[in-house]
Amino acid sequence: MYRPLIIYCILSFLFNSNLVAMDLKPYHHIYKDGKLFAFKNIKDSPKRNPNFKWNWRVFSEEKKKLNINYPSEHVIDKQEVLKNLQKHKSDSYVMWLDHASFIIKLGDTTIITDPVFEKNYGPLWFGPKKYIESPLTLKELPEINLFLLTHNHYDHMSIRTIKNFPYKNAEVLVPLKLGKYFTRNGYKKDNVKEMDWYDKIKINDEISITMLPAQHWSKRWIWGDGNTDRSLWGSFLIEYKGKKIFFACDTGPAPFYKDLGKQFGSIDLGFGNIGAYNFFPIAQEKDKSIFHTNPEELLSLMQDLKVKKVVGMHFGTAILSLEPIWEPPVRFKANAEKFGYKKEDAIVFKIGEIKKLDELIN
Repeated sequence: MYRPLIIYCILSFLFNSNLVAMDLKPYHHIYKDGKLFAFKNIKDSPKRNPNFKWNWRVFSEEKKKLNINYPSEHVIDKQEVLKNLQKHKSDSYVMWLDHASFIIKLGDTTIITDPVFEKNYGPLWFGPKKYIESPLTLKELPEINLFLLTHNHYDHMSIRTIKNFPYKNAEVLVPLKLGKYFTRNGYKKDNVKEMDWYDKIKINDEISITMLPAQHWSKRWIWGDGNTDRSLWGSFLIEYKGKKIFFACDTGPAPFYKDLGKQFGSIDLGFGNIGAYNFFPIAQEKDKSIFHTNPEELLSLMQDLKVKKVVGMHFGTAILSLEPIWEPPVRFKANAEKFGYKKEDAIVFKIGEIKKLDELIN
């Protein structure tokens, strides 16, 4: 007489357990056939206009109208770069390699972010070509202990760079589903760690790193939607000796940054994209992208995060969009005071420039 009751209890338990498990799955995870399949942005984040269609012909025609007219001092001479690396080898510092690639030296730990040591952003010889030369080659890099990768777009993740990277004993932190690109290319499996949003990893006694959300997307193949959003994207919050450094993934403006500011602010130094925001006339609206902040939007976002000083990046290397190439840093500096920053706290590096950490964070 008890058998039906026992069966009912078991089935009820299993059913409710499945409901609980479903409730525990993060909103940004998309499952298919019971397996983690893809990702999406935080709930209520801006969404792409469903009527937007990319037009390579229009982009190519508009791109021809842009002048590559950056100041000569934008790129520091290689010999001076090598001299300065030697000069600061015992210091903590930040150096801009190009685009979103920096060397961040914190004590005895040297970090590299999103390195792309290629002449173009894309597979083989396809994709936007750099109009500057990187200040260093892979062989000229100082010893790197920590490799941070924010997402899989070609201007941030280069398989050739990963494959030829000289310090494969470095610890590697990547968003979910991107570890395979390193383990397939000679990196130790134990050193490659995939992270979800809000995961925190202690690197050593001085440094810990948390992955935080970004308003972005992922895609590796150029054509079709078969691989869209199959890997995660994310920003890194680096904590070092009581100081906080925020390295943003490419991101558009989003309301969740105010919540992140309440939870993780204040932050001493933030890096964020100030270029690749204008796709008009392909897009209907000028100077607006839900995936890349314009200079004013970055300043506002960093204000939400309670960031004290802001470094503008993701400009001055290749033509990825249709704003004048030198507009981003000019607008970034010119509008700093409107968002509560001093002009000198909206920081623009020269490519190859080194700034000591205690001069950036004080």
